[in-house]
Amino acid sequence: MREGRIWPPEWREYTDPISGVRVLQLTNYKGHSYHLYFTNCGWYDSGRRLLFGSDRENRTNLFSIDLKTGEITQLTDLEPVKPPHEVQFLTTSINPKRDVAYFWYNRRITALDLKTLETYTLWEMPKGFLPSMLNCTADGKYVCAGIFEDLSNRIRIDHLRGYMVEEIWKAHPISRIMRVATDGSEADVIWEEKAWIGHVNTSPTQPNLLTFCHEGPWDKVDNRIWGLNLDTGEAWMIRPREDDETVGHEYWLVDGVHIGYHGRWPDGQNIIGMIRYDNTEKVEFKFPHVTGHTHSNDFSLIVGDGGIVVRIWKYDGEELRGPRILCIHRSSFHIQQVHVHPRFSPDGSQVLFTSDVTGYGNLYLADVPKFESLPEIDELKR
Repeated sequence: MREGRIWPPEWREYTDPISGVRVLQLTNYKGHSYHLYFTNCGWYDSGRRLLFGSDRENRTNLFSIDLKTGEITQLTDLEPVKPPHEVQFLTTSINPKRDVAYFWYNRRITALDLKTLETYTLWEMPKGFLPSMLNCTADGKYVCAGIFEDLSNRIRIDHLRGYMVEEIWKAHPISRIMRVATDGSEADVIWEEKAWIGHVNTSPTQPNLLTFCHEGPWDKVDNRIWGLNLDTGEAWMIRPREDDETVGHEYWLVDGVHIGYHGRWPDGQNIIGMIRYDNTEKVEFKFPHVTGHTHSNDFSLIVGDGGIVVRIWKYDGEELRGPRILCIHRSSFHIQQVHVHPRFSPDGSQVLFTSDVTGYGNLYLADVPKFESLPEIDELKR
């Protein structure tokens, strides 16, 4: 058995040639390594360790890295599973109250004790469905999961390497949001509809709140961001979309009541925004450059990807400044595992991202200096 196996440090430190920022490459293996999806925090053990998925020895497993020593621990030893249920850890979630991680394995929500490395099944998805994001509630009592009807017998579905977004959206697959007790005692359908649901994200502070999205072309879905009250079963639109607008890549801020996103207004101007879950306190700004995903802890600093650089904006309470260049990433975005997906560390001192600039996906941590010290972007080159 390989779980518990220790791999020696692979990290190396370098200075970004544009910004002068210190960057720490955490992994260096001839196979893809990647951090969790940007909405899911991978730090645990009081911030001393970080979870990541990695393709090593012709299989995919979950690993952790000691952020003080660089030592890597293999946490699982899983047999490969054929698509569409192949092993991957982008959707992994950590219990905020104890060191337990939850991931999909062969149609099952599997729990992993991060100290003992014991694994056990919490719930098995019914046949005829495919999995989406996992997220644990703020009180640690439930894992919430999105699942949707498997239409692969008539539509090509391959979420890790590009997929038929418009075709799946038009098909209106049956989708469910599951609430699974972390003690294994119960599992309930808390929402079901004939619309393609994805990105189930629980509030980090409010145990009864989560967001989900209607997947599909952002300019065609009825509304991208939705809220759900787990106590009442009530669902509602968040940041209702007007005609010809696009809004998405939503995420919770650390306060657990505000939601960040980016998109485009009907006039074509790109926007970065924040709104409270009850549709109050909306703040939106236009900006002159592109971005892919964005993330922020408290909206004072916002990190994004797109192009070839990781970029940062600063919100001073009145205006949005930037973006400025944090560092180069030069990732290909060829498959989901090598999307950059930048996110701040819990204390905001670093940005975690993935890049395959070396030929393989690896994890990187870039220090965050004073915003004013970072160079501005020439979009023609970046």
